[in-house]
Amino acid sequence: MAEQNREILRIHLHVYDEEIEAVIHNRAEEEYYRAAAKLITDRYNIYAQKYKAHKSDHTIALMTLIDIALQYTKERAKNDVAPYNDILKSLTAEIEDALGEKKENINN
Repeated sequence: MAEQNREILRIHLHVYDEEIEAVIHNRAEEEYYRAAAKLITDRYNIYAQKYKAHKSDHTIALMTLIDIALQYTKERAKNDVAPYNDILKSLTAEIEDALGEKKENINN
């Protein structure tokens, strides 16, 4: 099964009004590529309906990218565990120090 995941897969994605070929090196990621293409198409369609008469296709594409990047950035910030890891390291160090002091007191 690991061998299947390593095979190169070429798929065609429909993104807005274009077919784009994608080369996938892990078959398990195919569904993510297809979901990403759908997300881009759906978002682009929303902006196109609203701004097609006033904005160029390029500008609408950039607006779509900003929208999706903003979503990604927000999600990534919510999943930032570094502050929690720092607190846990600090607490662990304090607990280890306290346990070390207790051992010294018992041994004396």
